[in-house]
This record gives sequence, C-alpha cells and structure tokens, in this order.
Amino acid sequence: MSIRFTTRTRGGLAAWSIAAVLALSLTGCGGGSDDDKPEAAASSSKASDSKPDAQENDAGETLAELRGPSGLFLTVTEAQRDGGGFVTVSGDLKNDGDEAVNIPAQLSGNETEIIRNGKSLGGATLVDSKGKKRYYVLRDTEGRPLTTTKFPPLKAGESLPVFMQFPAPPADTAEVTLQLPMFTTGTVEISG
Repeated sequence: MSIRFTTRTRGGLAAWSIAAVLALSLTGCGGGSDDDKPEAAASSSKASDSKPDAQENDAGETLAELRGPSGLFLTVTEAQRDGGGFVTVSGDLKNDGDEAVNIPAQLSGNETEIIRNGKSLGGATLVDSKGKKRYYVLRDTEGRPLTTTKFPPLKAGESLPVFMQFPAPPADTAEVTLQLPMFTTGTVEISG
C-alpha cells in the first residue's frame, strides 16, 4: 500500500466518523416527548412563587452567610481543600438592596501590593482558632491576589460568583472562620 492511499483512506474514515457524530447529535436535538418534562419542572417552580436564586442550580449547601454594607450579602457554598496545599472558598456575592452598589475598595484589604492590582477580595482571611493561626489570601508571583477581581457594580438583586484561595490549615483542622472587611464573620467547614 502506498502512503498516498493510506492517507486518503484515513481522511475518508475521519470524514465518515465526523458525519456520524454530527448525525447522532442532531438526532439528540430533535423534538420528542421528553421536551415536555423541563416545561413541567419550570412551571412547578413558578407555581411556588419562589424567587430565582443563584444557588437553585447549585447542588452545594450554604456553609456560611456574611452580611456586608449597602445590602451586600456573601453566601459561601464551598470550602474545598486541594492537594496542592491550599483551600478554595467559593460562593456568591449578592446585592440584596434596592439600588445598584459598587463593591467597596476596603474588601481588597490595606496591603499596597494587593491594592495596586484593583478591587478584589484580597482582604479576606481564614482564622484557625484551634491552631491559633490566621491565613491570608494567596498571591501569584506578580502580587495579584488569588481571588475574584475587577468587580462590576451589582444591580439590585444581582449576584456574582466569587472565590478566594488560602494556604491550607493542617489536615486535622476542619472548621475555620472566614473574615472579610466590612462583613460579619462566618464559620466554614472545610471539605476534602
């Protein structure tokens, strides 16, 4: 067999497999009796008159709720210990007020290196009362905090997913206190 024939055969097989995948995906998108099920679920949600929430789609539970100024509200949904020696705290920052809110610059903390990089959650800390240690937000090699940054103004009722990374406390520490400037504190259980 020549190289040209082999290349042409491989090209033909690739084209056939791509065509088969496209045909199967288009078949999966076709209308059927399953289309009625999502509408029923959506209508039952509307019938209960519950307000849509960013956590409705999140399978995780609320670990802590921290109230801040001007109607800001931080809901912590996850505090995951990673193998790399750090803890990632995730959640949603929501504007529970009636007016649009600019995220306060104080949330960045007061360290010059972090402030230089714009608005962030760089002022957050984790406190391990058992080990009597405070953990500050991690930074990359250029001094940028490993958190959500560059916040837009939040309209009334709007929420924004946020994260913060900290050095991990010892493995036997399961509970820490999350502190954020201008917010109430909350106890968070670390998983992983």
